[in-house]
Amino acid sequence: MDLAEFSPQKVCFFDSGIGGLNLLYESALRLPEAELYYFADNFNVPYGNLPDEELEKAVDEIFSEIAKINPTVAVIACNTVTARCAERLRSKYDFPIVGIQPAVKEAVRAGGKCVVFATPATAKSASLNKLIKEYGNDLTQVVACPKFAQFVEQNIFNLNEEELMKLLPDLKADTVVLGCTHYIFVKETVQKKYGCPVFTGVDGTVRRILKLLGVENKQQIVPFSPKITFVGGDEQKNKRVFYDVLCR
Repeated sequence: MDLAEFSPQKVCFFDSGIGGLNLLYESALRLPEAELYYFADNFNVPYGNLPDEELEKAVDEIFSEIAKINPTVAVIACNTVTARCAERLRSKYDFPIVGIQPAVKEAVRAGGKCVVFATPATAKSASLNKLIKEYGNDLTQVVACPKFAQFVEQNIFNLNEEELMKLLPDLKADTVVLGCTHYIFVKETVQKKYGCPVFTGVDGTVRRILKLLGVENKQQIVPFSPKITFVGGDEQKNKRVFYDVLCR
């Protein structure tokens, strides 16, 4: 019998900082036997403010390391990198690359005015504009939040709701889409401010990952002991956020 059949699936996740840990966590719950790797670049957060040349250089360096692992699937857990680099990366590497996207389709289906919060780079990206053109409605609005991701990254262990509220724009919405994985950490605060359903791209991305791996979308029962290797950036911080914030 071919021993390769018993090789564990390797799934690599990549985000600029802690935002992608939300996607890693939800994936880990469904992939108890897989080897998971989390690549980060915390010291260059936020990616949404980087010029194209600088962003591409940073992303290429990290994906060259991801390629050495020979992943079964690589996951871009950053909306900005998905919007600006995903197509180029897919043309360069022969392993499947899944990118997270704002959950515009799901939010618009709920009806009313849909507001998409995103980093400046994601807000103006062709990828998001195409998504809204295909699935949005005449009431869909994109709002750039230039300081929000960095605030969450820097204050994750002591997030002040009053300060968060000040960073959120005053507007009315029937649905809100969080177009940056960093924002997911403060989803409850966003819901509180706008009083409406809040959508993320995590569930849809997890479903795509599981489909590629041929795994049933079923959350595992505790004990929860994922096989995760943290690579790059502030590894100790990322471990602490994963285990102390998300797994608590």
